[in-house]
Amino acid sequence: MSYLYLIIAIIAEVIATSAMKASNGFNLLVPSVITILGYAVAIYFLSLIMKVIPVGITYALWSGAGIILVSLVGWIYYKQYLDLAAIIGLAFMITGILIIHLFSNSTEI
Repeated sequence: MSYLYLIIAIIAEVIATSAMKASNGFNLLVPSVITILGYAVAIYFLSLIMKVIPVGITYALWSGAGIILVSLVGWIYYKQYLDLAAIIGLAFMITGILIIHLFSNSTEI
């Protein structure tokens, strides 16, 4: 169940961050409300995950996956350019998440 909660937390955070961009500095109501609700959902599910997975590992997985997915949303939806250095950095993050998930005993429930 913890990984389902983690996925929900990540998706909620990505939606909230993407809506924040669309809110134009909290000047547009609907994206602003989506931002606030998205972060509330993300933090709630993050708190549930931290009951069973150590805080450092939880945060590394949540923030790392969030950064990667928000970068993809920015690239695809907002047409924000990712240069080679950004792509390499994101690839290292993906590698780090895979190493934690596949080889670390810290995530065992």
